[in-house]
Amino acid sequence: MTLLKIARMGHPVLRARAADIEDPTASWVRRLVEDMIETMEDAGGTGIAAPQVHMPCRVVVFRVGGERLSGLPGDVEQDLTALVNPVVEPLGEERTLGWEGCLSVPGLRGVVPRHLRIRYRGFGLDGKSIAREVEGFHARVVQHECDHLDGILYPQRITDHRLLAFVEELQRHPLDVAALLAGEAA
Repeated sequence: MTLLKIARMGHPVLRARAADIEDPTASWVRRLVEDMIETMEDAGGTGIAAPQVHMPCRVVVFRVGGERLSGLPGDVEQDLTALVNPVVEPLGEERTLGWEGCLSVPGLRGVVPRHLRIRYRGFGLDGKSIAREVEGFHARVVQHECDHLDGILYPQRITDHRLLAFVEELQRHPLDVAALLAGEAA
């Protein structure tokens, strides 16, 4: 396995729609996924998309750990998942705000609105269909990673740019998001 170079915001590969994969069982797809997993784990990420490692194809890898779950019934832990040609469908109009970071936008965090509940589907490396209905943090992770496949980075989803900051500054000066949104803080 190989550690891959992570593309950073501004690189053209992160602005383009990624290509569909004809055969999810192809050996090159398996090698790519293995390298993506190693790269994600080395960088301490929750997920990674192929364009982030300079491969403009529709593959995401993610793991949802129990420590970040919201407690909602559909917000469940998910072992390491590789999803080829994923499709995300919102289930309802309800959205939720949450902090996000990204391996391609190092050092920054932002509060991003996302659909609370989604259905996602795609293919595993064995070519079998994967379909799940999830909510909360699990849904947030999948939406974030799949955005990469359409050339979208999380800062483009932020609706209030007062809620985008360097991690280092947030540690020194924590933001009260609710107060800020209510107009009580500057």
